[in-house]
Amino acid sequence: MKLTVSSLAERPEMLDRVREMADSWPAFAVEDLSGNAHYPRIAVELPEYVQFAEDEHGEVVAHAHSVPFALHTEGRGTLPARGWGEVLVWAFGDLRRGVRADTVSAISVSVAPHAQGLGLSGRMLAAMRDNARARGFREVVAPVRPSAKHLEPHAPIEEYARRLRPDGLPHDPWLRVHARAGATLDSVAPASMTVSGSLDEWRRWTGLPFDTAGDVEVPGALVPVRCEPERGYAVYVEPNVWMRHPV
Repeated sequence: MKLTVSSLAERPEMLDRVREMADSWPAFAVEDLSGNAHYPRIAVELPEYVQFAEDEHGEVVAHAHSVPFALHTEGRGTLPARGWGEVLVWAFGDLRRGVRADTVSAISVSVAPHAQGLGLSGRMLAAMRDNARARGFREVVAPVRPSAKHLEPHAPIEEYARRLRPDGLPHDPWLRVHARAGATLDSVAPASMTVSGSLDEWRRWTGLPFDTAGDVEVPGALVPVRCEPERGYAVYVEPNVWMRHPV
């Protein structure tokens, strides 16, 4: 597929088309409060950190979002256990206070459903890394959502993240893309994303009854969702895997 990769800083008129691109995220996965509060701000306040790809017909088929933040500063130094959600909070807090960023964190790579399986996720990851390098950063970190973990929701994330194929590459396909790009595994973020909602909300997001106490396996979820019918809510706490890319 012939692609043209640009940033929203270069092509601000593409903002709506980038936002309107179809994706394949599970409905519940876009209900994280940190994400809802901060993710849309990236395109507006940090457009140079949004790369997108157009095909030969000018259709947006993939995009990548990242954020600069200060990792090597007082009170930090290690990647947060609350992963994706906390690094968004750090990045926009640093931006507000004028703190100098020293690291870039990947936030998302999305590929349009009809263009999946063509290697676009790896190409967008490379575009994100190239952008960080061009801006003088030496490292990109990524709170990776292992793409096949939903097939084994009860597997411990520590074991799954470190599971290797005979060739020494990670068992998980998306972790494998990062490893092939030169990334190394840093740590597990056990509470990278938290989605809580009423039982009615979870029924709407998943089509499941959510009427039994305990763990509920939800299609697309990396771990079971905890259902509390007597209290009227359910909670999903998603683990991610921190990968570090020297650039």
